[in-house]
Amino acid sequence: MATTTAAQRREEARAEYDAFLKSCPTNQLLDRLSDKWVSLVVSALAAGPHRYSDLARKLAGVSPKMLTQTLRSLERDGILTRTVTPSVPVRVDYELTELGRSLSLLLLAVKDWAETHIEEVWEAREQYDAGDAAAS
Repeated sequence: MATTTAAQRREEARAEYDAFLKSCPTNQLLDRLSDKWVSLVVSALAAGPHRYSDLARKLAGVSPKMLTQTLRSLERDGILTRTVTPSVPVRVDYELTELGRSLSLLLLAVKDWAETHIEEVWEAREQYDAGDAAAS
């Protein structure tokens, strides 16, 4: 029986990934990436490193708890790095990794699409809601 290396086993598993299956790791990753705050944090960091307080100001409506959880999950997934600079007060900067920069291209495109097409979406919602009211 031939033994396989960890890299070979990962490559074999990669060929079997199916994001449509709930148990697949790619399904779980898509769940994380589809979070509004993940999208906005990655988009904000695409412009360059930011401090926590800068991100909190830029992301209107995010609670400190949600921002902290989002940053930690993105750091764990290798999307961003957290750099602590000893000073008074301590300076903490967040920056996208190479993996995060490749993701930011996609998320910025989605953000741009939403900003470009929101009026069309509103119009479609109004038409849909008017049709529901007429059908009642």
